[in-house]
Amino acid sequence: MTLALAPAPHRFSVITLSESETPAWSTRFGWPAFGDTHLAIDPDANRSILAAQIDDAVLRADRAVLLVAEGLGCFAASWWARLSPSHYVERVAGALLFDPETAEESAARRDRFASPRIALPFPSMVVADRLPGSDPADLSPLTQSWGSRLIAGNRHRTAEASAWRSAQRLVGRLTASVVARDIERGLALRGEG
Repeated sequence: MTLALAPAPHRFSVITLSESETPAWSTRFGWPAFGDTHLAIDPDANRSILAAQIDDAVLRADRAVLLVAEGLGCFAASWWARLSPSHYVERVAGALLFDPETAEESAARRDRFASPRIALPFPSMVVADRLPGSDPADLSPLTQSWGSRLIAGNRHRTAEASAWRSAQRLVGRLTASVVARDIERGLALRGEG
């Protein structure tokens, strides 16, 4: 008798946001270039249209959403998350934000997605490489304002069959640590920590 196990279904619907056709998560981790839904970031396009596209992608998702963004897409994702109604945002389980632009010459591009400096309403992780004109230490204020964790992302892997599953495992680990941190903060605010 042979026992065959069906593969576990994907836990998240992956929505990707990037300008690049070869995003950092693809070259660094071997993940597919695009998720279940991909939104190309056009820095000159109307940001309200992008917000509507993200809303639509989130509403069409049949599972909890994992946002994966790169560069300017990180700021677009945070802008959307901070300003969208809760019934959209509560469907997002977490975000992986690759190489947010920090170089001074990118300030005008980032400012298009300016939003209140409050933590994102879901767990997030900033994956940073050493970029030209960028120091990972420059990301500290940004990751703090997003409520994100910062990890080094300067490794490179070849593609694997279950690439998005590895991203989902990464978010699972992040979620557990974020919950623990939030509990510690709550206890500290109540004077119990």
